[in-house]
Amino acid sequence: MSYVPNMLKAMKTNVNIHKAAGKSHGSGISLLELVTKFPYEDAARRRFEAIIWTDGRVCPNRGSDDTHEPTHAKMPCRCRACKRYFSVKTGTVMAQSSIPLVNWVYAIYLDVSSLKRVSSMKLHRGLGITAMTARFMQQRIRVAFDAGGPQVLFEGPVEVDETYLGGKAKNMHANKRREKTHGRAPVGKTAVVGVKDRETNKVAAKVVENVHAATLVEFVDDHAEIDATVYTDGSTLYSGRSAHEAVHHSVGENVRGKGNRNDVESFWSMLKRAHQGTFHRLSANHLHRYVAEFCGHHNIRDLDTAKRMAHTVAAMGGRRLTYDVLAVGPEGVAVEPW
Repeated sequence: MSYVPNMLKAMKTNVNIHKAAGKSHGSGISLLELVTKFPYEDAARRRFEAIIWTDGRVCPNRGSDDTHEPTHAKMPCRCRACKRYFSVKTGTVMAQSSIPLVNWVYAIYLDVSSLKRVSSMKLHRGLGITAMTARFMQQRIRVAFDAGGPQVLFEGPVEVDETYLGGKAKNMHANKRREKTHGRAPVGKTAVVGVKDRETNKVAAKVVENVHAATLVEFVDDHAEIDATVYTDGSTLYSGRSAHEAVHHSVGENVRGKGNRNDVESFWSMLKRAHQGTFHRLSANHLHRYVAEFCGHHNIRDLDTAKRMAHTVAAMGGRRLTYDVLAVGPEGVAVEPW
């Protein structure tokens, strides 16, 4: 039966023509090529070190390059300045993780190569780790995309819109429905406001406690230049902006000249499809990480798969998420399951 070797030969021949997820012009990486590149832990370690220590190995505690490789069971590096041991995981979201680096490679690959991301249960089964470990691993990867605030103001024009994520009111007990009523917001939903820059096609989004005018205008001011034209729906909440155009859906108007929100609504569509088809349930306590992850992936979607993986690894540096914060919360109060 010669079809098996022929199939493998075809996979090797066509390995470089796989396209990046959602983009016909981007080069992807097949699982076969990934196995070839990272067959063992040392190969993954060298790749992580090359990305995180771009100018050579440095101590994450002191920033010193006066380091050496001692004989140590777990920590391969030591800083002569501060006398501490460290590894490429130290000072990143992978700090104190016993998960092999090669497992992180595959988790990142599955995440960046999937349009609607990957569920923790898929990681649990695919990597042979516990479901709890897979969830913790995923949340730490999401932290890499959480910039913690506006980085660059969009010059515009920009589209702004808010959406709501959460469970369906019809599935809740009547008491729960009453508890979760928040004015304009649908029952049981969490509000998210987003902005899309038409010039760069970049997006930014944020989970907000309410959809009051002050909250929404502050978000726009934090992400768009003061003179940027802002396109919204017919809501009067954004009327405080000087360059503002609205599309009034209430009278059947979807597009008026350049006035529409099609691009930002497309972003919401992908996020909601992931909610329904991949994650099924998004806790309000952890929703900000999912939103940050989708914004981050959207903003690097034009890169090839290998470059997106490298971008994710590089963004892991200087970030931290402990299990206590994830399961208990920063205020020491137990949060919803994640």
